Amino acid sequence: MRLGVLKESGEDKRVSIVPASLKKFTKLGFDVLVEKGAGISAHHADSEYQEMGGKITDRKSAISSEIVVSISMPDIGLMESGQILVCVSDPFRNPSGVSRAMEAGLTLLSMDMIPRRLSRAQSMDVNSSQDNLSGYKAVLLGAAHVPRGIPMMTTSAGTVRPAKVVVMGSGVAGLQAIATAKRLGAIVFASDVRKSAAEQIESVGGRFIEVEGMDDFEDESGYAKPLTPDFINKVNETVCEVASDADIIITTARIFGRPAPITVPSDAVSNFKAGAVIVDMNADVGGNCELTNPGKIHTTDNGVIIIGTTNLPGEVSSSASMLYSNNMYNFISTLVNDGSLDIDLEDEVLVGAPEGHDFHVSGMGGVLLCHKGEIHHAQSRLSEALK
Repeated sequence: MRLGVLKESGEDKRVSIVPASLKKFTKLGFDVLVEKGAGISAHHADSEYQEMGGKITDRKSAISSEIVVSISMPDIGLMESGQILVCVSDPFRNPSGVSRAMEAGLTLLSMDMIPRRLSRAQSMDVNSSQDNLSGYKAVLLGAAHVPRGIPMMTTSAGTVRPAKVVVMGSGVAGLQAIATAKRLGAIVFASDVRKSAAEQIESVGGRFIEVEGMDDFEDESGYAKPLTPDFINKVNETVCEVASDADIIITTARIFGRPAPITVPSDAVSNFKAGAVIVDMNADVGGNCELTNPGKIHTTDNGVIIIGTTNLPGEVSSSASMLYSNNMYNFISTLVNDGSLDIDLEDEVLVGAPEGHDFHVSGMGGVLLCHKGEIHHAQSRLSEALK
């Protein structure tokens, strides 16, 4: 069996498989073909892959392997019917990519579709591993740009009060942002639309922002549900009022398969103090702040700095690649049976949980989007999106 590791396109500094994982893949029976330079931006030289048993080759050879792995969806023009592609395809925002995979006769496994509430899938959950690092890096970026110190400092020249940080949204990324800001010495306030988040926020050192009339806006898969327009406005107003004198504001609200909701409208930014920093963690899908420029850092007329970095985990490429590589090994190892690749069409990780499970989501399958060019019947929501 051959496993091809591709160099990421664009400015992504990560790599899907790191050298330390190669021996484990070899034990599964894989010959690992690594595209030349694939790990350079993640600080892994080609020689490291060779030392661990990998073969450095060109893209054409790597992408012709029985199973091909990457982070973002590659150009599949060089792939042929029957191959397996494992990546983050973002199918509901990029349905054309799924269509191309189907036309090419591929088996497409999308890691962002991991059914995260399955206990055995948690070690494969690339969303959580990358979101953790995103939350951490967001706070560091905010701290690097805010024109004041973060912790309380008592000196002979006077006392510096601790910075105030507001984290909007407290999923995996948000909780890590809260914990990181707290470790830096900030006073941290945080919000969420899930009732269960209050205890989680307080457990990592944050202070929960209560919104009157709050319900538990969480779906069966653990993601936040879309909110009603009236409640969105109420949440925005309440949290932005708390953030009006904050030094750093981190926005994390993300709805699976949809554009990012606006949680910081432009009129709220106009009321933030000069020198405040907004780190928009969802600039890649439109942004939570109405004034975010994806890929840019800019300052508003009233002196608010808005950071729109579009690939936060890529900013910590070594750690992000290591975690992604571990996720990939944990997942791909389940596809190997007696030294051969075996796609089990009854595996809940691949096709989703059956009806009756408390984490079943109607019409939403698992990682397997299409098999040998045919969309899996469990992906009825995706089928609708492809029409």
